Amino acid sequence: MTVTRIEEPVADAAAPPETSDKQPDVKPKNNRAWLLVLPVVVSVAFTAVIPLMTVVNFSVQDIFSPSDRIFVGLEWFRSVSRDPEVRSAFLRTLMFSAQVLLVEIPLGVAIAVSMPRRGVWVSAALVVVALPLLIPWNVVGTIWQIFARADIGLGGWTVNNVLGVDFNYTLDSTDAWITVLVMDVWHWTPLVALLAYAGLRSIPDPYFQAAQIDGASGWATFRHIQLPRLRGVLTIAILLRFMDSFMIYTEPFVVTGGGPGNATSFLSILLSKIAVGQFDLGPAGAFSLLYFLIVQIVSYVFFTVLTRSGR
Repeated sequence: MTVTRIEEPVADAAAPPETSDKQPDVKPKNNRAWLLVLPVVVSVAFTAVIPLMTVVNFSVQDIFSPSDRIFVGLEWFRSVSRDPEVRSAFLRTLMFSAQVLLVEIPLGVAIAVSMPRRGVWVSAALVVVALPLLIPWNVVGTIWQIFARADIGLGGWTVNNVLGVDFNYTLDSTDAWITVLVMDVWHWTPLVALLAYAGLRSIPDPYFQAAQIDGASGWATFRHIQLPRLRGVLTIAILLRFMDSFMIYTEPFVVTGGGPGNATSFLSILLSKIAVGQFDLGPAGAFSLLYFLIVQIVSYVFFTVLTRSGR
């Protein structure tokens, strides 16, 4: 029996491909999804945009009464920028933020490295470290206002009677500065520690196993494995802590009220004094806009420098 092989015709390679008259299916657009974003837009408009435009309106006016106002242009901006009290408060706030970063970032990383990575003590360590973050800002100020007092506070009494140091934050400007700085370190270092701990937990175990096989020391492991992989987390921690420390208000206001003298009078306290105490809405509006601009510029510089060094 003979089987005949039938060969199918081969299409000419030079022939153009067949075109189809069918149009591709186009998925219809549904703009109703924007309705889900509408509540967010309205909320942001009422909580951010409208107050911001109100402040901008105040910053170019000299307000005598709700119905009696004079347009002054950029006069308040020039007045605030040339005010020596504002410049002193700016330098004071910048110095405080720098000291906060120099203390809290290394201390938070050290706490994160020393925390357990496995076992039953992980949850206990996380709870203990996070406890200061659960306390409201005004309560933190009240706690340290009493704790650091030399007559009835445990901390102030210990420093004076046990360590033999003459400490009184209500009279001495250096003691007041140290009290506010230690209070902020106690309150916000746990945030840096938790962020760094999350970054450390994301490092795969084979890295540590390879370092152990190579006989790397603890410092070498931290320097070449842990620290490079914490760069992104530390960038976020530095930005958060700078912005928060540069805008600090509640804690020093409760503890020292900006005193003694102007030792702890930061930009936020001075702004509150102008806006609420003196009710100068024009200068306060210009002050707040310059304050906002400074925070944005310095944060952008921080972010740019840290991300470029990472690359």
